Amino acid sequence: MTTWWPYLRIAAALLALAAVIAQLNRSVQNALDATTEWGGHLPTVAANFLSFFTIESNILAAIVLLIAAIWALRHRRTTDAEPRWLAVLLVCVSTYMIVTGIVYNTLLRNVELPQGVTVPWSNEVLHVVIPLFLLADVLLAPRRRALGWSTIAVTAIFPLVWAVYTLIRANLIIAPATGEPYWYPYPFLNPYSVPGGYLGVSGYIVGIAIAIVGVAALVVWIGRRRGAVPRPVLS
Repeated sequence: MTTWWPYLRIAAALLALAAVIAQLNRSVQNALDATTEWGGHLPTVAANFLSFFTIESNILAAIVLLIAAIWALRHRRTTDAEPRWLAVLLVCVSTYMIVTGIVYNTLLRNVELPQGVTVPWSNEVLHVVIPLFLLADVLLAPRRRALGWSTIAVTAIFPLVWAVYTLIRANLIIAPATGEPYWYPYPFLNPYSVPGGYLGVSGYIVGIAIAIVGVAALVVWIGRRRGAVPRPVLS
């Protein structure tokens, strides 16, 4: 497995990037075909696209998987565990992608979207295939390094920043599809449609935060069970 797992990581990374590009192309094409000023505003459409947690997580996962694959290939003649910085990055992207898969398949899979907004195969890759691969990576990837429990706190930084950014930016953007004076990437973050407004939204945010911490704890625990603990260097 040590010899061929890096190539699986490369394949998964390229598939994720291909899916992101396919969906970006669809979003840009929809903007070019739009008949309203706000619908055809490409900078807003592009910024909105890159504001989805799913898109950001898949891009980050692809980059980290490529880095991990390159590191493994460059060190294929050794049996060393992956360096700590790489292990932390893998815990982070694994957590984000597994949570992405859980949230999509529990909250968003049955949400109706306008015809032609998404690329079906890309949607499945980004929300199902890559999350499952990252789960497999946690369970099976060789040369895993055991990390401390403080790594869980590191995984919470990006989602927290993303949530604050999303809620602040939302009311500064005209929705390209509808012309509404706000734009939220996911319906469960929209206080204008969620029962209870911002209180209802806060409930979803707390629930997802618990999921992120729980998944991160599980990923770290598995890594501690499977991974190597670096031995101290004696001077």
